[in-house]
Amino acid sequence: MQKMRLVLPLLVLALAATAGSAKAVSRMPIGFFDDPSFRWSTDIASNFANAQRAHASIIHVLANWSTIASKRPSSPLNGSDPAYNLKDLDALVNTAEGYGMEVLMTIAQTPAWANGGKTPNYPPTRLSDLTNFAQMLASRYNGRHAGLGPVTRFSVWNEPNLQLFLAPQFDSSGKIVSAQEYAKLYMAAYNGIKKGNPQAMVAAGETSNRGRNKPTGSVISVAPATFARLLAVANPKLPFDAWATHPYPSVYRLGPGQRVAYPNVAFSTMTRFGNDLQKWFHRRVPIWVTEYGEQTPPASSLVGPVSYAQQAADARKALQLAEANPYVEMFTWFIFRDSDDKTWFSGLMTTAGKKKPSYTSFANAAKNMVGFVQTVPTGKYISVRIPVPSMSFYNRPGTKLGMTYGLFDGKKKLAVAQPLVPLQAGGYITVPIRYKAAAGKTYTLGITINDPHGHVLKTVVLLLPSTET
Repeated sequence: MQKMRLVLPLLVLALAATAGSAKAVSRMPIGFFDDPSFRWSTDIASNFANAQRAHASIIHVLANWSTIASKRPSSPLNGSDPAYNLKDLDALVNTAEGYGMEVLMTIAQTPAWANGGKTPNYPPTRLSDLTNFAQMLASRYNGRHAGLGPVTRFSVWNEPNLQLFLAPQFDSSGKIVSAQEYAKLYMAAYNGIKKGNPQAMVAAGETSNRGRNKPTGSVISVAPATFARLLAVANPKLPFDAWATHPYPSVYRLGPGQRVAYPNVAFSTMTRFGNDLQKWFHRRVPIWVTEYGEQTPPASSLVGPVSYAQQAADARKALQLAEANPYVEMFTWFIFRDSDDKTWFSGLMTTAGKKKPSYTSFANAAKNMVGFVQTVPTGKYISVRIPVPSMSFYNRPGTKLGMTYGLFDGKKKLAVAQPLVPLQAGGYITVPIRYKAAAGKTYTLGITINDPHGHVLKTVVLLLPSTET
């Protein structure tokens, strides 16, 4: 198995040149949402290796509660309970860690035993059942159990602004009720996740790109910005680390630059949405684009496939729009590799494993975007928390990792140091920077990390001023 690509350690001057020339633009985890390719394929190792070469740093995976626990577990907090089916999920998390990738896990879909025999889009009768399931997952993948890799990020439900995934959306009088129901659903899962792993990041939303805001038509739905606004009304202090959204074009040929009418959310309205999230929740809210993709032939979807050439151009454009947006801090493409006629054909590779032109355009665009964004409080010494899955794959918690970092304000070098820091359970390191953040300043941190076995990785972190109000 090919692991994290190794690089030679950077000297202080070389690091200074690299970080000093970096532009103050978004740095983010970039990757793919594709359970068939990374979880159920007969070619998993090859798919991970090719995703790594495309500069993927995160894998988005679905934890389908209704299939993982088709029967009620007798010990719901114990992942080894025979009612749970977690073998394939265990393997994906472990493999992702070996390739230096974080895992974002979306919890969704209620089993019939938990909602009175209804379809999976109905919430559980007892929210405590969801809390237990979320706690089991977060605890199992908190990085403290030998043989099980870490999950650093979670999100709750899939497209809860569509009745297809969360019901009901409206009451008998036509009033929107889904946001209020989601507030309770989210908190049940959030509480479980934080019990199982207090360090995990949790996103709300996972909203579809558009909605009608009235109970008519074949697709009963609520517009994503309306859904978020009503969620803030239901719980203005909802604790979440980011808002996850799926800004697909309504028709693929219109591409990622499609202009849409707000409160629908595409890249054209993403900044307005971010501004409103900040207004509604009284703080800057990062946006995670956790699904975007365009299908190519032989797909026969209602919105029509695009040519290989357009998919390649649009993959590059989507990443560029994400990078340029002041709120977007993650981008995952749906999917990585076409599999069969039961799934999408939006992969960067064909079913046979041949790379489409979009593979190269995606990889070239992603190359200089991968990294992280973190906000820092004014007037305090900067402390940066970075997930390092490849280091946790090769080393136990507590192992001292060496590093060289350079902190820059534009091209001005502010601090350079070579500290030793311990690897924390869950696959993180915390880097103390001997520099106090000034009001309104954005900084760039270039960092090279090495372990006692000679493995080396490098990353860039964009540090933004805190905007909490």
